[in-house]
Amino acid sequence: MDYAARLDRLRRAMAANGISLLAVPPGDDLKYLTGFSPLADERPCYLFLSEGAGLFLVPELNANQSERHIRQPFVTYSDAQGPARALEAAREQFRSARTVAVGDTMRADALLHLQRTWPQASFIPASTVLAPLRMRKAGDEIDALRRAARTADAATEAAYAASRPGASEEQVAQAAGEGFRRAGAAEVTFTTVGSGPNSAFPHHHTSARPLHPGEPVLYDLGSRVDGYCSDITRMAFLGTPSPRYMEIHRIVDDAVRAALEVIRPGTPIREVDLAARRVIERGGFGKHFTHRTGHGIGLSGHELPSITHTNEMPLEAGMAFSVEPGIYLPGEFGVRLEEIVVVTDRGAEILSGLSRDVKIIAG
Repeated sequence: MDYAARLDRLRRAMAANGISLLAVPPGDDLKYLTGFSPLADERPCYLFLSEGAGLFLVPELNANQSERHIRQPFVTYSDAQGPARALEAAREQFRSARTVAVGDTMRADALLHLQRTWPQASFIPASTVLAPLRMRKAGDEIDALRRAARTADAATEAAYAASRPGASEEQVAQAAGEGFRRAGAAEVTFTTVGSGPNSAFPHHHTSARPLHPGEPVLYDLGSRVDGYCSDITRMAFLGTPSPRYMEIHRIVDDAVRAALEVIRPGTPIREVDLAARRVIERGGFGKHFTHRTGHGIGLSGHELPSITHTNEMPLEAGMAFSVEPGIYLPGEFGVRLEEIVVVTDRGAEILSGLSRDVKIIAG
């Protein structure tokens, strides 16, 4: 990863947007800019960047590790001292700051610290400049996303293998996590398993409910590899699927296909959502598709772009996002299928190698 080039692009974007100072707390934005992020806790910690200078304000207990990764001057403070003197040193260095862009995930108390330090400044979200940079993935980022996707395929196969009547959602989720780790995932971020009527909850919390014959199972699984995320959703059925289930599965798969077909540079993002949504509406289930078609993915599991029918932004090569339409029938079941794609000059590159067909499991 070329972090120096990222900082150069960031500073050009800051100048173009009239931003005199950027303050980035621990998290994915800091990791994007430096390759490292210390533990985020109650202790103030920021990377400050202006047009020609930088400063890393960090508590002493994180300083030694941070020095291995962050190529900026440091100012530190102890727990006993607190951050006041360190913030004063930062204020002296960046005294003329008039517009301060702060990381979108900054704690409220940290933001209040900064507002007291620069009372003359206006504060705006750092996503103004960071989100457009992070949306366009470079080749090494795409390679990391591909590696992460391979671990998600392996975890899904492990979940299929563990799915049998009487097994609990939690047991299947544990098997998925083990599949991630065997495949080389550095971190398992989520293993959501929803069976029967639980599959109708888009954000179901995996439970102790046992799997039953004659029911579908939804798997939504994610990991991190080299800092970059995977996210996959697939379906299985215990026993012979009913005609109603197969009809809805086909409609959702057709919606995925329709969205994939319109993905190319220059296409407004809204057209991706609308392509999927029209298929589901024509199938008579429009009111049961209750969320956007997708979300960006990279260092964060959810980031920009947001794949909604109101987003007029044109697609660009290097954007990476999910395509995940779904139909949810409360009290009955739900079907969602999810692909992670990268926009290329030729269209959508699908990162998963796993079929979207329903996995039939002996009931």
